[in-house]
Amino acid sequence: MIITLIAPPAAGKGAISNLIYEKYNLPHISIGDLLRNVEDEKIKKQLEEGAFVDNEIVSKLLKMRTSKQDCKRGFVLDGFPRNLTQIDIYEEICRECNKKSIIIVLDIDKKIGEKRITGRRVCPNCSSVYNTNIKENMPQKEDSCDKCQTKLIHRTDDSLETYNHRYEIYEKETKPIIDYYSDKINLYHIDGTKSLKEVFKDIDRVIKENI
Repeated sequence: MIITLIAPPAAGKGAISNLIYEKYNLPHISIGDLLRNVEDEKIKKQLEEGAFVDNEIVSKLLKMRTSKQDCKRGFVLDGFPRNLTQIDIYEEICRECNKKSIIIVLDIDKKIGEKRITGRRVCPNCSSVYNTNIKENMPQKEDSCDKCQTKLIHRTDDSLETYNHRYEIYEKETKPIIDYYSDKINLYHIDGTKSLKEVFKDIDRVIKENI
């Protein structure tokens, strides 16, 4: 199964993806993470500014990642497609993988996203995500990953300025994808303002319906 998560920035896609992986062993493929691992100053600058990266680069990285052995049963796709120009790439990947596809939309208010973005901390070693502004998502030890004890970082692209820019792009570029797929594929809206446990419970119910 291919599970595609679409949501505004700071909606919790990474945390949800990790929970799906833990239960269903479907790897989390984050376009942002793939791009951040590329040693290219132009791409790094685009990420820091919340801008789109060239589709050819994104397509190449995605196809390389989804062709790996751990994706044979399926995967969770986070951050793609981000606009209507990427739909052809997305559908080509779905065809090549020959798996059932569902889209899950996490709905959250912009102000809630602001709170999440300013408190978000990420483990550079295992990619676990925490939040210093949300009690249930705080690390057990300040600035240290619960899983591997690596020092947590606050990413440069997690600034409030970048968040506002990314949210504007989401409204303009990504939301039309939801309209496009609303009657073409299994698409589900989930209330992303609930606790992580409650959100995952709702998503898990959707996954079970489609297995």
